[in-house]
Order: sequence, then structure tokens, then C-alpha cells
Amino acid sequence: LMYLPRGLPDPNHEFYIELLVQQVIPVIKSLAGRTFFLFTSFKALHKAEELLRAQSDFSLFVQGEMGKTQLVESFCRTPNAVLLGTNSFWEGIDVRGQALSCVIIDKLPFESPFDPVVQARIKQLKRQGISAFDEYQLPLAVIALKQGLGRLIRDLNDKGVLIIGDPRLSGRAYGEQFFSSLPEMVITRDKQLV
Repeated sequence: LMYLPRGLPDPNHEFYIELLVQQVIPVIKSLAGRTFFLFTSFKALHKAEELLRAQSDFSLFVQGEMGKTQLVESFCRTPNAVLLGTNSFWEGIDVRGQALSCVIIDKLPFESPFDPVVQARIKQLKRQGISAFDEYQLPLAVIALKQGLGRLIRDLNDKGVLIIGDPRLSGRAYGEQFFSSLPEMVITRDKQLV
């Protein structure tokens, strides 16, 4: 099931993370934790951590508190657990079965346009008359989103909820490329169905 929360502002809005956390806390509670909350920046991760510590009683496992393997193993052993991670947790993590029932993605995983490597690649493509967004940035973001979803579904019997907070997914024309790249699933905006 993919849940797209209603009423969230653009991810660049000053209070975006606060509003997203408010939307997802009831879902995490209903699933008794068992959630990976994936972020595109450490700033967003730390803001969400602060809010979750203040507003909930989840057992939080936060990237950087311990090694990656130890963090995942602790998450799997702990009831009512939520793991907060950035880039390195979008791939290469294998949690099978009921230990993981929900993956929340704060926003579409576009590479930072301020990264010098990304800037150089965009500049090179523009010189060649190629749309850097369509031919470079969007395809990379689509692959990264699929990898994020891949944390939830590790074998044929796995199931769960994918929550994508970013309203650009359904509000921008390029959102269709993300949707078409993902496996078939029920998509809802109704929190009651989650």
C-alpha cells in the first residue's frame, strides 16, 4: 500500500518536516513501530528525531548512534522501533518479514544541486544541449526511490506501507515517471485505509 498524505506543503517549506511528522505518527503507532523513516538530508533527520522524541514513545534508532549493522540488528530486536536514516539506509539493508512494516520517505530523492559533482554533470549536459533534469537528475531520483521501497519488500511474502510525504509526486508531471517505475500497489490518500 502506498499512502500519500494530504495537505503537506512543498518540501522546501519551513515547517515541512514538522507537518510530515504530525501526519505519520498515527500510522507508526497503528503499526506498532516497525518503521524505517528515510531522509534526503541529515538536517531533516535530526529535526524529525527531535519531534519524535518529544511527541512519541517509540524506540528510536538514529543513523550515527552506532554502526549500521548494529543499528539494524537492534531495530529488529526492539518492539515499537523506528529507524531514522539517510542515503546509506536507502539501499543494502535487508530486513525480512514483520520486523519492518512501513517505510516513510520524506521527499523525492533528487541529488543536491549544490553538490560539486552534480553541478559539473549538469553543466556538461547543458553544454551538449541535453536536459539535465530529464536525462540525469530525474532518472537517478527514480532509481533511488525504488531502492528506498526495496527496504520494505525483501521477499515474496513481505508486505507493508510505503509513505511518501513529498506532494510533488502527485502534483508535478514528472511524478508519473516515479509511479510507473514502482511495482503495482494500491495507492491511497485516505489515512483510514492505512
